[in-house]
Amino acid sequence: MLKVGLTGGIASGKSVVGEMFTQLGVHLIQSDKVAHELIEPGGAVYEKVVAQFGSDILNPDRTINRARLAEAAFGGAAPSRIEQLNRIVHPAVIERENAWMESLGRRDPHAIAMVEAALILEARAAERFDRLVVVTCRPEQRISRWAARVGVDMETACREVTRRAAAQLPEEEKLRAADYVVDNSGSLEETRKQVEAIYQKLRQREGEKA
Repeated sequence: MLKVGLTGGIASGKSVVGEMFTQLGVHLIQSDKVAHELIEPGGAVYEKVVAQFGSDILNPDRTINRARLAEAAFGGAAPSRIEQLNRIVHPAVIERENAWMESLGRRDPHAIAMVEAALILEARAAERFDRLVVVTCRPEQRISRWAARVGVDMETACREVTRRAAAQLPEEEKLRAADYVVDNSGSLEETRKQVEAIYQKLRQREGEKA
């Protein structure tokens, strides 16, 4: 089985690219969805997150309000708050993803398992993967895509993208670490052609491993 990491900067289009890979037969797990499950009441890190960030992040039904949690972690000028959250959540997410890959490998030894995560490099987790795919796009596109996704104006989106990007490695470092790069600056069809070409290389690599 081939293990592939899929990463990129904020609003670069990782999920769009991930969906294109799944359409070709790649098995995909998204770190964001895993993390959301883990911070639900009864989840592996729920109590730790609430203890760290306080009851102000809770909805009336005691679920965690993710917008308030993001504000608590990313707001202000204290990067240590982001690090505190990552130290709680990342190990549990990685454990869940590793278990998923092991299970998939038992079921299908020739599968391509892909983990979509924004902070693969920041979490020093790249060594888990045989190959790393990095998605990129132009800076102004990140802002417009974030604005469209969240439903905010461009000025608000610019502030939020800048704030969140500060918690990630510079784009240049991500690209240097990549085995393959998907430039998602153009049309969806242009992106799809790049994905298809990379998929063929991944399939060839998996065959060499076998």
